[in-house]
Amino acid sequence: MSKILITGTAGFIGFHIAIKLIKEGIDVIGMDNINDYYDVNLKYARLKETGISINKIEYGKLLKSTLYENYSFIKCDLCDKDCIDHLFRDKKFDKVINLAAQAGVRYSIENPDSYISSNIVGFGNILEACRHNRIKHLVYASSSSVYGLNEKMPFSTRDNVDHPVSLYGASKKSNELMAHVYSHLFGLPTTGLRFFTVYGPWGRPDMALYIFTKAIIEGKKIQINNNGNIQRDFTYIDDIIKSVSLIVDKIPEGDQEWSVSNPDPSYSSAPYRIYNIGNNAPVKLMDFIETIEKELGIEAKKEFLPNQPGDVQATWADVNPLFETINYKPATPIEIGVKKFIDWYKAYSKTTGK
Repeated sequence: MSKILITGTAGFIGFHIAIKLIKEGIDVIGMDNINDYYDVNLKYARLKETGISINKIEYGKLLKSTLYENYSFIKCDLCDKDCIDHLFRDKKFDKVINLAAQAGVRYSIENPDSYISSNIVGFGNILEACRHNRIKHLVYASSSSVYGLNEKMPFSTRDNVDHPVSLYGASKKSNELMAHVYSHLFGLPTTGLRFFTVYGPWGRPDMALYIFTKAIIEGKKIQINNNGNIQRDFTYIDDIIKSVSLIVDKIPEGDQEWSVSNPDPSYSSAPYRIYNIGNNAPVKLMDFIETIEKELGIEAKKEFLPNQPGDVQATWADVNPLFETINYKPATPIEIGVKKFIDWYKAYSKTTGK
């Protein structure tokens, strides 16, 4: 039976991936530094759902789940090389899913150091640990933010992405470059996943759906950037976790017919792959807001603002390579995804008073 390390399990996507793999009977160890980028109480609530006793968490100490025999959690920072190295040596993982990172586009403008630390230094520590411990497959989170100034739609992994517009996007592009080096030099199989605007239950409070839902319920104005002229490829969390759980078992192999004279950036002669994971159906922001209003039965108070630094006008994922590999593509309509989020949000806010 596989033993998998999932980093970022107090986070939105990592929490959901952990739950799915645990329920499939896989031996999982979760890791997170539980930082305060957003409300730590939400992070602790996610951990509680996986049977982790909050008052027993100690930095660097493995804690067994009270709900799942095949799950344990450790509080550890990606930048703590000693903690990472000890964990890898001790637990001898087969595969690693690295979802821990400093998230957020706008936050990267104000706090660049945290992105260099977590997303560059921290990822380097993960690569080194995978290299020295013969990990069979490293799957890691990239982002649609790497597309930056690209205008060709839909965004394709076959296209060049050398012009990011945020440090967050640049850090994720850097992860892809770093991963390729380790795949090329050391034969480490790596797969990078460019996530497109993930949403759903247990979502992050700094993301649009959470912000809009909370503000509308409380009768506050919602701020709409670029005067509403924005499109996003909103991707429901269940589609993300299904895709990730399938891709983990698709260990890349180098393609010896790949040529540097006409390169496809999504793979190479090394065991290295890049995929988009998106809904392949961009939605206008105003339509997204209207869906929230209909579900809540409340009309939002709106404040229209100019475009914000680091934001892009539209995202749209070409997911054909993903479908060719795992025979699955995201397809959850926003009406269903938004309803499920709002149902969760109402229940969560009722129990927390927030």
